[in-house]
Amino acid sequence: MFSLVKQILILFKLRIGVAMALTAGAGIVAMPGPAPSAFEITLLIVAVLLSAGAAGGLNHYHDHDIDARMERTRNRPFVTGALPHSPSWLLFFALLVVVPVGLVWHYINPVAAIHVFMGAFFYGVVYTVWLKRRTWLNIVIGGLAGSFAILSGTAILHPEPTPLAMSLAFILFLWTPPHFWSLAIALKKEYDQAGIPMLPVVAGESHAARTVFFNTVLLAIASLLPAFFGMGWVYLLGALTGSAIFLAKSWRLVHNPTSSQAMVSFRASLIQLALFLAALYIEGSLIPV
Repeated sequence: MFSLVKQILILFKLRIGVAMALTAGAGIVAMPGPAPSAFEITLLIVAVLLSAGAAGGLNHYHDHDIDARMERTRNRPFVTGALPHSPSWLLFFALLVVVPVGLVWHYINPVAAIHVFMGAFFYGVVYTVWLKRRTWLNIVIGGLAGSFAILSGTAILHPEPTPLAMSLAFILFLWTPPHFWSLAIALKKEYDQAGIPMLPVVAGESHAARTVFFNTVLLAIASLLPAFFGMGWVYLLGALTGSAIFLAKSWRLVHNPTSSQAMVSFRASLIQLALFLAALYIEGSLIPV
């Protein structure tokens, strides 16, 4: 029983789902105004968690053939046979998206529901099914999943797009490519063997490393934007610290585009995201309602 639960948790990419849920929560607390009810907050976060899990499950289901060619993914449950690769999973994944989205639509508002749906759709369908095997731009466009996660949170209080909400979504959009390309440099041989056209596969590690650094510069600049739309010194401190760490590690990657240094850059991107979200939570708690 424990083994089955473990395989299901792997299938739904729980860490990514939790990250998406935390991102949605950051969107909620970042927006000024009266706090939503505990029910609304819980519903949205659970909806994002479930829909992200469904998108992760679809990723496992669709990519089980190429997952078998990569050391990093060859122990996933559809590859090992721990879970049957049955079409019935597709119905289950669809229900994990449709039901929570419907509840958000009914109890919160349609805009928040659409953002929850689009986050799952962009990762599960746009990135996994349409783009991953076709173009190195896969993660650039697929990265909109994170943007939709934070927009689902901001939409609870402000369904209409606001400058603050859009700036936060833009930051998440810019964060995903250098984060994932750092990992792709580290795993270039595996992606090449699996036939996945990640940037370092089609352009080489050196070019990919320079692109990571350039995108990190854009990310650092974009991270300042929320300060023009109401975020204060706590946010700026977190954003500047995270950006400085990611910039330093990605700059080293330019001069040493090795697998080990790429993993350092990858971990720095996670630190940057953690500080960005933490700053939003702390700053949001200081914003007067």
